[in-house]
Amino acid sequence: MNSYKKTTADIWTGRKSNQELYLHEKISCIDIEKEELPKHQSIGFSFLGYACEEGVKRNLGRIGTASAPDIIRKMIAPLSNHLKNNAKLIDAGTIFCNENDLENIQSITSDKISQLIDNKYFNILLGGGHDLAYAHYNGIKRHYQNTTIGIINLDAHFDLRIPNDKGNSGTPFYQIAKENDRFKYLCLGIQEESNNKILFDTAHKFNVEYIKNTEFNIENTDRVSVVINNFIASVDHVYLTIDLDGFSSAYAPGVSAPSAFGFSPDIALRSIEQICKSNKLVSADIVELNPSYDIDNCTARLAARLVYYIMKYISSL
Repeated sequence: MNSYKKTTADIWTGRKSNQELYLHEKISCIDIEKEELPKHQSIGFSFLGYACEEGVKRNLGRIGTASAPDIIRKMIAPLSNHLKNNAKLIDAGTIFCNENDLENIQSITSDKISQLIDNKYFNILLGGGHDLAYAHYNGIKRHYQNTTIGIINLDAHFDLRIPNDKGNSGTPFYQIAKENDRFKYLCLGIQEESNNKILFDTAHKFNVEYIKNTEFNIENTDRVSVVINNFIASVDHVYLTIDLDGFSSAYAPGVSAPSAFGFSPDIALRSIEQICKSNKLVSADIVELNPSYDIDNCTARLAARLVYYIMKYISSL
């Protein structure tokens, strides 16, 4: 069974202006296995779906993340288009996990990410479980060889669990750390009650930098900004990954592991803007949306707005 599928145009619907006033009017759906990627003059954004929940299942999480990519697309579609006229926006399709073969899907995903980066597209991946991070990092690494790629993760969890035979949504950064000497990792929003002592010990072993959720707030903006700036200064490139379960369940109820004590959109957006405007961000993803538990698509809408602002900040450079 084919693990890749082109997105159908009917996913992208909304008001019609015939003037590209809305994002659904600007996007092109491309089969990146059969069609040539469009060239662009200034900036190109690509969406790639990762419809995989095998890693969440292995990590004993709530099932439902596989349906997330298309839901996020539907929430992005009607948003107003304020991108530059010559900015290119494509939907590069979706990777599906067949027969529980997570490792094969991660390899395929890495290939697609590398292909898009090679064609000078800024990737925004729509997950799926956080096991996507292992595939995403490896796809970036294939293009940016012999450089230091810093990972910034907005998340309640370190995801540094030691794999039991196979990886899962809780192991990606441990896997990356073990395979890369230049491991640089910053976590924003870590919750002490959601990470056991072994995970904190592992984080210290790998020199992981982190800010706890109790300090990752708008009142502490200056310190957060300094930590992010210092981290970015220490690396060549940045990969941004946003786990929606890091947000308070007041904003993000539809996730695999909800938390009432998560962070708020204001500090997240301030941090994302800073990261985007560093000129070092090369790729991003949003993971762990679980539409089965969402309320009026509010978590999916949050994901869509984060995508919107990432594109806005990147295109303003």
